[in-house]
Amino acid sequence: MKNLFLIFAFVAAMGLKTRAQYKYPFQNPDLPVEQRVDDLVSRLTVEEKIAQTVYNSPAIDRLAIPKYNWWNECLHGVARAGYATVFPQSISIAASWNAELVNRVATVISDEARAKHHDFVRRGERGIYQGLTFWSPNINIFRDPRWGRGHETYGEDPFLTGQLGKEFVLGLQGGDSDYLKLVATAKHYAVHSGPEPLRHEFDVDVSERDLHETYLPAFRTLVVEGGAYSVMGAYNRFRGEPACASTELFDILRNKWKFDGYIVSDCGAISDFWKYHKIVPDAASAAAMAVKAGCDLNCGDTYPALGEAMEKGLINEAELDVAVKRLFLARFKLGMFDPEERVPYAQIPYSVNNNPAHDRLAREAARESIVLLKNAGQTLPLSKNLKSIAVIGPNANDVQSLWGNYNGIPTNPVTVLNGIKNKVEPNTKVLYAQGSDLAEGIPAMEPIPSICLETPDGRQGIRGEYFANNNFEGEPLFSQIDDNIDFIWDIGTPDPRLETGNFSIRWTGYLVAPKTGTYYFTDWAKPYMKVTFHESSKMGGNREHHGTINPKKADLTAGEKYLVEVEYRNYYGDATAKLLWSTPQGNLLEKAVKTAEKADAVVLVLGLNERLEGEEMKVEVEGFSGGDRTSLDLPKTQSELMQAIAATGKPVVLVLINGSALSINWAAENVPAILTAGYPGQQGGNAIADVIFGDYNPAGRLPVTYYKSVEQLPDFENYDMEGRTYRYFRQEPLYPFGFGLSYTTFAYSNLKLSSNVGMNEPVTVSVDVTNTGDRDGDEVVQLYLTDEKASTPRPIRQLEGFKRIHLKKGETKTVSFTLKPRQLSIINKKDQRVVEPGWFTIALGGEQPGFDGRTNAETTTTVSGRFQVTGKTTMIE
Repeated sequence: MKNLFLIFAFVAAMGLKTRAQYKYPFQNPDLPVEQRVDDLVSRLTVEEKIAQTVYNSPAIDRLAIPKYNWWNECLHGVARAGYATVFPQSISIAASWNAELVNRVATVISDEARAKHHDFVRRGERGIYQGLTFWSPNINIFRDPRWGRGHETYGEDPFLTGQLGKEFVLGLQGGDSDYLKLVATAKHYAVHSGPEPLRHEFDVDVSERDLHETYLPAFRTLVVEGGAYSVMGAYNRFRGEPACASTELFDILRNKWKFDGYIVSDCGAISDFWKYHKIVPDAASAAAMAVKAGCDLNCGDTYPALGEAMEKGLINEAELDVAVKRLFLARFKLGMFDPEERVPYAQIPYSVNNNPAHDRLAREAARESIVLLKNAGQTLPLSKNLKSIAVIGPNANDVQSLWGNYNGIPTNPVTVLNGIKNKVEPNTKVLYAQGSDLAEGIPAMEPIPSICLETPDGRQGIRGEYFANNNFEGEPLFSQIDDNIDFIWDIGTPDPRLETGNFSIRWTGYLVAPKTGTYYFTDWAKPYMKVTFHESSKMGGNREHHGTINPKKADLTAGEKYLVEVEYRNYYGDATAKLLWSTPQGNLLEKAVKTAEKADAVVLVLGLNERLEGEEMKVEVEGFSGGDRTSLDLPKTQSELMQAIAATGKPVVLVLINGSALSINWAAENVPAILTAGYPGQQGGNAIADVIFGDYNPAGRLPVTYYKSVEQLPDFENYDMEGRTYRYFRQEPLYPFGFGLSYTTFAYSNLKLSSNVGMNEPVTVSVDVTNTGDRDGDEVVQLYLTDEKASTPRPIRQLEGFKRIHLKKGETKTVSFTLKPRQLSIINKKDQRVVEPGWFTIALGGEQPGFDGRTNAETTTTVSGRFQVTGKTTMIE
């Protein structure tokens, strides 16, 4: 008994000691997390609470709470935080149709993100792009190929998008029972996909059927099945309400789906309430409206007006507390207030970042994402011992074409040109010609070389003044002559004496034009760079300025010197400063034709890149407007190049680098081999070469429909789904959703499924798949469902299952699927989700049914069967 008493006394003493070492209960990691959050928030003033609802939340020193910036990006690799592994863009990896691959990629991204975050913290840095809350993935439905941000998504299908997005979320957030690895943010909730120039003002109203069967399912999957802990609202209005304060959408999210994370606004979206949507009169009203609706975090500068809103009685402290508690709960779940040794993810070493294993995964992901669209006469694979091969095109040797937007910076990106050089025999001559600009007025860019720059005192290079602040205040810390402006400082600075996020540089000198003609200029800087060119008539201290030159395009005279002033400011890490130009190139087309004529075969690398399609851009060239597209054709410069190269009679392999569908009708008829690699990431060039030369058997499938022209599409601003995507498109596409060829062939047999299924019972399906060709390869087994006779209009067919499998030549595998009752449900005439009795058709194969003889029937087949659901119509959630 005495010993038992001593044990209890010891335990009690230890508990007192544990509690005593924490000044406040919220600091005690042994307490329930909700209790800790309640304690912390109870200690905050109203002003402190308001400050915590803005994305760049300040420190609360009296409680030892560090500042935190919620804004981070990792769409296909950690972005804007220094060198990182860059994987294929979202639309590209979606072409892999491999959910397990997406999970592996997201796991690597989260490893690198955790390692970077803790390294930043140890260095005392807690700025933008340095945290653990990431605003990815983008799971909007790519309903129209004209949308410039579509390449950020996983394509046009709700089921494919949901399954891939779910695995991305699981890979980011990890599987620990106590801590989140990162926070993933599903965006942009919920009915949002362009046009970009109108995104701050347009209003969307769609049918309940389209809302619940197309626009919401992927979000539901990520929240309900993936556990996504954050959701970002969209810019536009939905049925008259701003999406970031939609009572209808938020009710679905919170009450029907039981989402218990936090909601963040898109950046600047809350100010749109009163500036563009004209829903409320001022910032205070907008802030109160958003918080009361359930938008917890403001990316922007509107929520500081919550103080004014409280004075006006538009919101009370209890309503504010709801948002603040949700935000702190996320930070606690990430382990931000616990000792590092208790948080398993805090132990990931910085050396994991951008390591060789991650580079190999980037190559694997790029290979699996390549879609072979045509291979007439078995043009591919090419022989590695050709005497010569020409690599031609504006995307052939451009690293920027390897990724889409929201990208990180890889240390060793491999272009298509270099990938082919890496692959062929040493005696094979690899010839190169750019061939054309990306589009009219969008030429290839490169750093201005040192020989074309001159300091004010006549030396080669450009004079740089480096300031220990980001506003050019006072005297520069030091000055030096730089060869040119071509810098990536990663997460560091140009000098140890400079602080990350708090330095600026002013470069001055003269640009010397090497030849007379039209020059194009651009900067590639993070975060901010301003370039000014001045005309002049003489050199020296009394130099006369005769106005400024257009910093984007100018006609220069050979030998003339032009004053250039460049101002760069750094507000966060990932410091990059490049001053790029395009010099007069002469007749690019003629050079390309001559190059092709010297070669045994031509790899023609065309398409798009993020300079043409993307988020709210200022691009206005033929076929492109504001980031969106007005045509689905290749740019005119590239079409002319393609036809000229084909006219040489050389075997041509067309490689498309693109983030959205292209109407390549002429190529489909006249070019023997075509593949699309999307935006393939840092290993894109090697992956493409692997496929072209037969070291990898392609198996990617299109995650979007390739239409014949924009004329086949409804109006871009119309969000109704009829006439859009494979589910409702009733014309003939150029290449259908789910399409992709292989170097081998596959056969399907022995389909098994129940003929009668009771209401609310799962449907089990199995099929045998055999590799009937002479090469090992992957096959993407696709399951499509058709509701034969429902009470409301149904899709032509809809994807409800897919698996990517590997089969050796001659091998057979049985592939099984289980369909849940919800997958058979519809939105009926009463706007209810129900399962109705009736007959359903299931088709399984490596493609959609109904395209035999026109697409890839030579490499894969489909089989189909029917089953009946019996019983009474039943409502389901």
